[in-house]
Parts: sequence; C-alpha cells; structure tokens
Amino acid sequence: MKIIYKLVIALLLFAGCKTPEARQPERVQSGSFIKESAERNKKLNERERKRIETIIAQNPEYDYKASETGFWYYYHIKVAKDTIRPAFGDIVNFDYNIKDLNGNTIYTQQELGTRKYAMDQEELFTGLREGLKLLKPTESVTFLFPSQKAYGYYGDNEKIGTNIPLMVKVTVNEITQNQ
Repeated sequence: MKIIYKLVIALLLFAGCKTPEARQPERVQSGSFIKESAERNKKLNERERKRIETIIAQNPEYDYKASETGFWYYYHIKVAKDTIRPAFGDIVNFDYNIKDLNGNTIYTQQELGTRKYAMDQEELFTGLREGLKLLKPTESVTFLFPSQKAYGYYGDNEKIGTNIPLMVKVTVNEITQNQ
C-alpha cells in the first residue's frame, strides 16, 4: 500500500511540474495601425506647417524666426542688451493670450491672468515652455505653435480642441533667478 501511495504522489509531482504552454493569440496585428497613425500625423504636421507659412507670407512686416524645436515667432518688443534668460527653476512672471491661427481669441489675457511659472518644474504646454526660454525680461513675442507643440491630440479639455495650432502673444514681466 505504501508503494501505491508513493507511486501516486510521484505521478502527481511529475504531472504538476510540467510548465504551461503559452497561448497563441487569436489574431495577429500587423502594426498597420501604427503606420497609419504615423502617416496621419505627417499629413497633419505638413498641413499645419503650410498654414503657418501662409500666415508668415501674408505678414511681411513681421520678422518671423523659426525655432530649433519646431515653432515660429516674432518680437513686438526685443531687448538688445545682454540680460538674463530663464533657466531651470527660475520664476518667470508673464502675461499671455491664446488665439487660433485665424486670429480668433480663445483665451484673453484677462482670463488667463498674470502667470508665475517655475521654469521646467510646473505643467505648461511644450511650445510655451520652450518659447519662454528664448525671452528676456520686458520682451514681448507672438508665437505660432503647430498643434503638437500646443495641446496636441487631447486639447485642453475646455476651449482648445483636438489638433489646434495656436497663436500666443507673451510678454515677460520679470525673471527671478533661482538662487
């Protein structure tokens, strides 16, 4: 009887140690969604770039500059003397408003209020964060941001919808350096 128990236990241990086989997926996806999404984004970026280039061409009185990170801007007030620009942790006090590329106001300066922003330590959309790094105290600039530098696919869940390029006028009041 002991031999039968030992034999049964050995069979159970042997059968229980078998590794489970991986299940095969019911259907295999080819990655076509990612390719299609990338293609849609390329077309969107191209349309927005052309729209911004048209705005620039229609306004030759402004000296537009292209940033290294994919947006355009021109100065209303430019400070010629060498002074500070914001660095990580500096507090930037600024006013701004937001319009669409047709010039329709989305948010007024009064709605947004004066903003104090700790550079690269708080939430701010990509283009504006990068744009502020270019500015000195008392400078005023208008930025043209393609949607991927603005609020992108998600918008701001209030007034800015999906894939909306923006025109943002910013005036830097002061920069307090982080000591």
